[in-house]
Amino acid sequence: MERFIRLDARACPLGLANVDTDQLIPARFMSRPRSEGYGRFLLHDLRFGPDGQSLGFALDDARHAGTGVIAARRNFGTGSSREAAVYALWDYGIRCVIAPSFGDIFASNAVKNGLLPAQVSPEDAEAILASLEAAEVPHLVVDLETLRIEVGGRSFAFAIDAVRRLQLLNGWDDLDLTRRHAGEIAAFRTRRLAEAPWLLPG
Repeated sequence: MERFIRLDARACPLGLANVDTDQLIPARFMSRPRSEGYGRFLLHDLRFGPDGQSLGFALDDARHAGTGVIAARRNFGTGSSREAAVYALWDYGIRCVIAPSFGDIFASNAVKNGLLPAQVSPEDAEAILASLEAAEVPHLVVDLETLRIEVGGRSFAFAIDAVRRLQLLNGWDDLDLTRRHAGEIAAFRTRRLAEAPWLLPG
């Protein structure tokens, strides 16, 4: 997993609440192999009509070309547990989503794939959205070490679970969290077997 320390990127103000996982990637696209990339299916039915023509959605605005961050309103990633919703964001190039709240399973899946779910207050979310919408080139900086977002000359705090922050900063998966205690585990095993050698099979 890639480390996430500091991201300096274009950002897209989505301005929607309750963006669910079926919107992030409609189920009909999930039969395709991940190796083909899911990015082109991100928010597909909000971006394209039945005829495949663009609906002028924010992500397709030239101002947001190459965006690495999405800013949204509350309850981003609600709905099913489909990890493919995170795959679609990642394959599109999104490395951070900023919102006042997230679906629990979505947030967990995001971190496991190196994507930062940065939680801000509802008031700060509105200020960030307004700043991005007004900017000629919507851009911001997200710093996971300082837990700050810099945009439009202002600084905003964001929150993330401490363990998830540790995983992202180090590029660790769940197994790596255990491996960091390898020395302590080995010492415990040695000590325990010395105290009770009968624990090992004969």
